[in-house]
Amino acid sequence: MIEDSHWLPQPPALPPALLGFVTEPGSLTERLLATGHRFAVQPLSQGSTPAHADEPALLGIAPDQPLYARHVLLTLDEVPVVYARSIARLGCPVWQPILDRGSRSLGFTLFGGLPQLQRAALHYRQLDSSHPLYQASAAQADSLSARRCRFVLDDAPMVVCEVFLPALKDFAR
Repeated sequence: MIEDSHWLPQPPALPPALLGFVTEPGSLTERLLATGHRFAVQPLSQGSTPAHADEPALLGIAPDQPLYARHVLLTLDEVPVVYARSIARLGCPVWQPILDRGSRSLGFTLFGGLPQLQRAALHYRQLDSSHPLYQASAAQADSLSARRCRFVLDDAPMVVCEVFLPALKDFAR
């Protein structure tokens, strides 16, 4: 993954139950399904959008170039527990059709449907209210734990950023 001094290879200090979700090495979708609660993906928006300051280098685009983004909430029993932003180059013929999936979880494709997919290591960050991912999550907390991962398929990069919302603690065991 492209280095960024704010996104670190080690997770933040969190209670063990939450740490398990944040550091899940496999599919977060599968981890959420395993809670036994009703899982759903709630699409928020999708399409061309400006890049956040820490994103262009991950996709190999210029800082002022727009990108393609999919924004969703992952819910358990209709309660938002994760806000996710998946980004790719605008017009990318590899990722745009994969990201255009409505309320179907991206995790099902990333962790099972693409054997040639390359996945980089997870990186973590505590977000404060000044970060655009925190702002987009609409959560009310002092800070939020986030992780991101870069995927490459047919030489095309895509990045998934997941922000863990305060309500997840109510489902974590």
